[in-house]
Amino acid sequence: MDINLLYWKNEGKTFLSRLRLWFNILDPSSLLCSDVILISLFLQSSVHAGTGAILPAVFRPQGTWLINILFIFLQVVASFLPHSGVKPALFWQFLLQSYSAGFNHANRNASSDKGIKTSLKQGLLIVGSVAYATCAGAIPQIVIQRLSMSSPAVQMFFRSVLPIPLSASLAYFNVVIVRSEESENGIQVFDSNGNSVGISQAAGAKAVRETALSRAALLGTTAAVPNLLIFLLQKARFLQRSPLLVAPIRHISTAIVLGLMIPVSFSLYPQLGTIKKEKLEKELETAAVSGELFYHRGL
Repeated sequence: MDINLLYWKNEGKTFLSRLRLWFNILDPSSLLCSDVILISLFLQSSVHAGTGAILPAVFRPQGTWLINILFIFLQVVASFLPHSGVKPALFWQFLLQSYSAGFNHANRNASSDKGIKTSLKQGLLIVGSVAYATCAGAIPQIVIQRLSMSSPAVQMFFRSVLPIPLSASLAYFNVVIVRSEESENGIQVFDSNGNSVGISQAAGAKAVRETALSRAALLGTTAAVPNLLIFLLQKARFLQRSPLLVAPIRHISTAIVLGLMIPVSFSLYPQLGTIKKEKLEKELETAAVSGELFYHRGL
């Protein structure tokens, strides 16, 4: 078992311990610290844990490059803002969904990849999921524009309420489709000593489900908090006197919530997941000596 996964096994048992680790890993100044293991985790987060391949710079979890941070923030902020037309909504949703699909695919568990045929199938699924999620994400704007919704209550519902469950659902959908190979083909599972026991579809489905839920929490919360904040501040005197402040407040709050939710969502489930042998396939259940096995969840 990789030394970094062993570190996650020992130090990432609780949500708070994982949150502390992710805050440190995502902080570029961690490279200046003297903790050798932490520096190793920071550097290894640039490498795929399963294949050893170097991850593309824009799909690495740590924010070493300011331009990448700004690029991600710009996509998310712009995707959650009210738009003047359907085309801008589709454009920003396409960027967001494309980036999400690329990140999910780059950080998947690739322990059971089966070559070109599987890659072609997965490529088609990625393209289809991006196209579907782009159109679905722009539904609120499409409804308002095409059906000429003029009622303030209806516009508020489609602009501020519907995007919250929609964003969470599309984030969940993106992970499930992009990483569907893990559920179908299975992922590698290990015993407590790091020895490979086999390939498990049950572990693959669990890893995908956990990651999908964490990504839904990330984008769902990022959509919900700024809208709730604006709703609560609408009756404030300073906002009534200066309605132009609504847009900056929405921009800034969305960026802040996203920045905070990234390490929180990464910490919701252990990086090194566990599964009880009773939930494994029969052949793996008999091969498992201990009561549970381990697997790399991906990100």
